[in-house]
Amino acid sequence: MGANKSERVLVEEWRDILDVHARTMCELDRELHPHGLGASDFEVLDVLAEGVAQDGGCSYRVQELAARVHLSQSALSRLIARLEKDGLVTRGMCTEDRRGVRVALTDEGRARHAEVQPLQRAVLGRMLER
Repeated sequence: MGANKSERVLVEEWRDILDVHARTMCELDRELHPHGLGASDFEVLDVLAEGVAQDGGCSYRVQELAARVHLSQSALSRLIARLEKDGLVTRGMCTEDRRGVRVALTDEGRARHAEVQPLQRAVLGRMLER
């Protein structure tokens, strides 16, 4: 019986985490939408703005980004294509591996990130307060 209660508590805690995540993502999407971004769009811009890729440069391989933003490579590729179309990022071939693709912020992407970062941080502060 104790294991069942322990399992129930574990499942309830997991569902609480999922609930906070879902509500936070919805709130981020709502706040960022007027700026032409969604939560995942901003997350990619935020990682790129940090500028600390594994090689120390300011561009990231798509695989690096996928690991940091927790999106599949196909979903991330579509998101990057949209950000590139909007002029927020550029894509280029990796010099060290011609099969790879690197992504970097444009000046417009850096400006949009700086504009919406305070909104995103405020939402995180509100939603993650306990």
